[in-house]
Amino acid sequence: MERVTLSTRTITRLFLSLTVFSLAASANDSHQTGKSAESDIASQLERDHIVRNAVQMVNQGREIFRFDTFGDEQFWGDALQLHKAIEGERFGGIGNGLTPQQALDLGLKVDVEALPDSVVQQLEQGAVDLDDVAVTLALIKQDAVLGVKGTFNDDGSLKSVGLTCALCHSTVNDSLAPGVGERLDGWANRDLNVGAIIAFAPNLQPIVDLLRIVHPNITDSEVRDVLRSWGPGKFDAELLLDGKAFTPEGKPAATLLPNAFGLAGYNQHTWTGDWGTVTYWNAFVAVLELRGVGTFFDPRLDDADKYPIAAAEKFGHIFVDPKEDQVTPKLPALHVYQLALSAPKPKAGVDFDAGAAERGSELFRDKAKCASCHVEPLWTEPGWNLHTPEEMKIDGFQANRAPGNAYKMMNLAGIFVRERGLYMRPENKGRFYHDGRFKTLMDVVDSYNERFDLGLNGREKRDLVEYLKSL
Repeated sequence: MERVTLSTRTITRLFLSLTVFSLAASANDSHQTGKSAESDIASQLERDHIVRNAVQMVNQGREIFRFDTFGDEQFWGDALQLHKAIEGERFGGIGNGLTPQQALDLGLKVDVEALPDSVVQQLEQGAVDLDDVAVTLALIKQDAVLGVKGTFNDDGSLKSVGLTCALCHSTVNDSLAPGVGERLDGWANRDLNVGAIIAFAPNLQPIVDLLRIVHPNITDSEVRDVLRSWGPGKFDAELLLDGKAFTPEGKPAATLLPNAFGLAGYNQHTWTGDWGTVTYWNAFVAVLELRGVGTFFDPRLDDADKYPIAAAEKFGHIFVDPKEDQVTPKLPALHVYQLALSAPKPKAGVDFDAGAAERGSELFRDKAKCASCHVEPLWTEPGWNLHTPEEMKIDGFQANRAPGNAYKMMNLAGIFVRERGLYMRPENKGRFYHDGRFKTLMDVVDSYNERFDLGLNGREKRDLVEYLKSL
C-alpha cells in the first residue's frame, strides 16, 4: 500500500479553509456578513507567504520526522547488519528473524493507518499470524512500523534498514490493539527497548571498538549485556562519548526517552544542560546517534577527560560534502514541525480531580514554591532553564556527563500521560525525573517536600499531584 502524503497545496487549502471558517464565525459575531468576511480573509491569506511557508515546513518536517533515516542505513544495515537479523535465514538473513509478536514485545509500534483495509480486518479477527517473519517484512515495506525504514531487494528480502526520529519519539493510541493504532508524534515510546533492539544486531563490532577506547578488554557479550540493561523506554546518548555504562551505584546509566511535544518557547530541551536547543539535538542525534550522513560540529567534544571516545574519534568535527549531506538541509523543517507538536490536554474528571487541582494550583504558586521555576504556561523557566545538582539537592552523575554540568528544569505539560500510563504497558507507567527514579508523581512530591522542607501535609500533597496532572 502506498503511503498517502498530502501535498503542500492541499494542506495549505485545508489550513486556509479552517482559518477562514473560524475567523468568519468571529466576524459574524461582530455583525459582519459571513460571505464578505470569508472572501476578505481568504484574499488576505492567499497573499500571505509566511503562512504558506509555515505550512510547507510543517508538512516537510512531518515527513522527515516519520520517514527520513538521514542515510543511517550505512550504520544499522551495512555495519551492524540489523536487517539480516530481522529477516532471518528464511529470507537470506541470519537466525530465526523477527516476528510481529517479538517486535511488539520489544515495544515497536504499528501505524494502523498505513495498513490496507483487508489487513486491518484480519487483525480485528485475529487472523494475522503474529509468529510469521514474512508479516514483519510486509509491515516494514508498508512503512507501518514506526521509525523503521526498510529498502528491499527484488525478491522481497531486506536490502538494508534505517531508523528515524519516530522510532523513539512517537507511539500509537492502541485504537486497534495494544501497540497497533494511530500515530501520536512527539509522544515518547516508553515501551521501546532500544538497547535490546541494538543488541539484536548480528555485528556489534563497531560499538565494541569504540568502547574499547575506554575499556580495552570489553567483549561483544559484555556490550550486549550493557545494552540489555537499559530496559524499556530508556537510551544512553552519552555512552559512545564517555564510555560510562553504569552509575557509581552500579545502575544503568541510560535515561528515559524524552517527549518531543510541548517544546516551543523555551531554551534547553534535553534532560541535562548545555547540549543546546532541539535543533542542536536533532543534528547531534542524526549524525552521532543514528549515524546518518551529515556534518556536525561541537569542539566541546574534544575534551578527552570528559569525552574520551568522542575526542579520540573527533566526533565534534564531522564534515561531509554539502552535496552528500543528508542531515543539514532537513534541520529547519524538522525543527518547525517539532515546535508545532503541542502537548496533550488532560480532561477534568478523567485525568484529574478538578476540585483538588484548584486547591493544588494555589499550593503550586505559594507554599510548594513550584512556580518559582516552573513558570506558567511554559512550565519551565523563560531564559536560562538550567540548575546545578547542588541547587536541586540530588546527585550529579547525569548532569556531569553534559557540557554544562547541570539539569534542565523540566517542562510539565502533558505529565498526566505518564502518571496514567496512557498507551504504554502498565509496568512502564509513571517513572519521573531523567532516570525514572520516582515511580509516581506522589513520590516526586514527597521527595521535594523532604529535600526542600516544604511542610506539606497529606492532603496538600494529594492536591498538588492533582494540579500537576491538570497541566
